Amino acid sequence: MRKHTTVASSGVERLVPADVAPIAANEATWTVEGSWRLLKSNAVPVHNTGAFPNPGNPNRITVQSVTAQVPVAPKVAASPTKVKLPGWALNGVPFDPGAGEFYQGDPSLGWQYEALSGAVSLGIDENHAHVQPTGIYHYHGLPTLFLEAQGVRFEAHSPQVGWAADGFPIYALYGYEDAKDGSSAIIEHSSSYRLKEGTRPSGDGQPGGAYDGTFNADYEYVEGAGTLDECNSIWTVTPEFPEGTTAYFLSASHPVVPRCVVGTPDRSMRRPPPPKRP
Repeated sequence: MRKHTTVASSGVERLVPADVAPIAANEATWTVEGSWRLLKSNAVPVHNTGAFPNPGNPNRITVQSVTAQVPVAPKVAASPTKVKLPGWALNGVPFDPGAGEFYQGDPSLGWQYEALSGAVSLGIDENHAHVQPTGIYHYHGLPTLFLEAQGVRFEAHSPQVGWAADGFPIYALYGYEDAKDGSSAIIEHSSSYRLKEGTRPSGDGQPGGAYDGTFNADYEYVEGAGTLDECNSIWTVTPEFPEGTTAYFLSASHPVVPRCVVGTPDRSMRRPPPPKRP
């Protein structure tokens, strides 16, 4: 694990132009078998990507063999669950918002770098994506070209863009102002996370410095500050679910991609308990 000591950032990752054609044809199928919705995918996107390897990311995109399962009839659980992957785009590319980069290279300190902050160069492309050492391409933020291809625009409710690990649908940015009325005005859903005030603790392995978005722990959830809950979800009617459903929305600001789910995912998707947070 790389050791980093950066404690401040501009809050903007410099993006690699997405001007490279996919390495192969996209393959992604969603089927229902019993109580499960199954994904089989090669994780090759349907859109152009950045050049990989690049100075911030030494890995090359390779064809994958992805399988996953999510419940067909999801239910909201008693409490949210942290997951390894919050979900997958309909094209079979995973949403994977967390960065494997920590202050001083030590996860136990609790200071995980925010992937999109620009504090650590990760070679992220214009789809807010890059490549794992395993060769899998994955989205850390808004998958720009995929959303454009799906027709996401402010004038209409977002089409469904993915499935979450607990089986609820994923949308992007735009939904109905009145969650019970599909004829109401279109709004941009907003995150309820805000930067903490003041400065981080310092000394004894703590980074110090102002809470500026360099680290995930720079943010705190403020219930009701936005339209979305702590997992970026909301109960609402949607074009695909006119009777209403719990739905996740990718947001313009942190966390952008949910970091937890409100339902019960398959056990293989759960994340181990995190280290004690600062």
